[in-house]
Amino acid sequence: MSDKSSVLLFPYRHRFLLYLIITISIFLFIFSSIFIFNFTTTTTTTTTTSKLFNNINITSSSSDFLKPQLDKIKTTPWHNHNHITCDSTNAQLRVYMYDLPPEFHFGLLGWKANGNQTWPTLNSIPPHPGGLNLQHSVEYWLTLHLLSSNTPNIYNINAPCTAIRVHNSTQADVIFVPFFSSLSYNRHSKLHLDAKLSVNSFLQIKLLQFLTNRDEWKKMGGKDHLIMAHHPNSMLDARNKLGSAMFLLADFGRYPLQVANINKDIIAPYKHVVKTILPHQSATFDQRHTLAFFQGAIYRKDRGIIRQELYYMLKDEKDVHFTFGTIIGNGVKEAGHGMAMSKFCLNIAGDTPSSNRLFDAIASHCVPVIISDEIELPFEDALDYSEFCIFVRSSDAVKKGYLLNLLRGVGRERWTKMWEKLKKIVPHMEYRYPSIPGDAVDMIWQTVSHKIASIQYKLHKKNRYHRSQLLLNSN
Repeated sequence: MSDKSSVLLFPYRHRFLLYLIITISIFLFIFSSIFIFNFTTTTTTTTTTSKLFNNINITSSSSDFLKPQLDKIKTTPWHNHNHITCDSTNAQLRVYMYDLPPEFHFGLLGWKANGNQTWPTLNSIPPHPGGLNLQHSVEYWLTLHLLSSNTPNIYNINAPCTAIRVHNSTQADVIFVPFFSSLSYNRHSKLHLDAKLSVNSFLQIKLLQFLTNRDEWKKMGGKDHLIMAHHPNSMLDARNKLGSAMFLLADFGRYPLQVANINKDIIAPYKHVVKTILPHQSATFDQRHTLAFFQGAIYRKDRGIIRQELYYMLKDEKDVHFTFGTIIGNGVKEAGHGMAMSKFCLNIAGDTPSSNRLFDAIASHCVPVIISDEIELPFEDALDYSEFCIFVRSSDAVKKGYLLNLLRGVGRERWTKMWEKLKKIVPHMEYRYPSIPGDAVDMIWQTVSHKIASIQYKLHKKNRYHRSQLLLNSN
């Protein structure tokens, strides 16, 4: 009986042992496969990422002017990068840019084209001259953005997909005119020797002839064209005849209403010239011992006479810095330091309603006090300036004691709220190449998009009965 049971049990034990061995083998196989897969994936990802970062190296031919911005880009974490290619199908704005000869744009910076070359290559960008020319350099930054917009993630950054260049004008929402008019005025508005016409005026005449003969201009009378004229004196010879276009301006101070107005044109920020204060380095309320700061030209014409009145009212106040100033020597550095250590920075109307001083104050986290009744501000449809600026009517500012009582009445808590808001606003006023979401370049293109939408709305409304009449006539 015992022997028979053993014989019967052996096959069962054998089968159980075999089952156990197979189960363990399968488990070990699965475990080892997972380990090998993870190791391979990690190695591949690391190698791929390494290769991608190696591609970010900037060649020595890149301008020194751009290197600080590109150095920051190289340290951007990879997980923030945008892997989605921006093209004409998903961009918010499709932009056709005229291939004007270099004399209208980078040639004004001293760039020499090779043969029939129209544009510089992206790895040999001509540096901007800087100095006072820098404050009206919006034309430089927008053109660079368009030139690089067809190159996916050129520096592996999270680039905005707001505006992209198209090479067929029929596909475009807006026509971009790449004339560096502010630079042309600053560098070439004087007559030389026996010349009867300055280079600046000559270029404007050529541009006027070019535009008005183009089918793109004739299609809508230039309404969908974007012309950059940020310096108040730029485009003086041609602006009246090109007034149907959208102008990119600093303000409307020297324009008749029928030529430039807020309904069709765009206000762009100045490029600040003082150093941007980093948020963690920004002085607090108690660390800023100067109540109000102003340094610059005091004797101005027209509406700018208010500067003189305020100078004589405030120059002897112990906690107020109100003095003459220029960019000569260490002027910019001194002004930047003074703003960064002041609670309030006075932005007073001069020859024109606006000045670069407002944007220097924002970069310094110094609460701007705007005394300019006719000023227009960039991106005001998206930004509430009253959250980080104080507005004072000119008629009130010149009343004895009014301005000082107002500023001294702002306590630590209220000032700190405005200061904190300022630090968040700074990126919107920064011009960058390559552009990033929410910077000045991106914000300008968004504003252009809004203007184009308004133009299209009016055109579509006008076509309501026009198309019906065409159908009737065809019958």
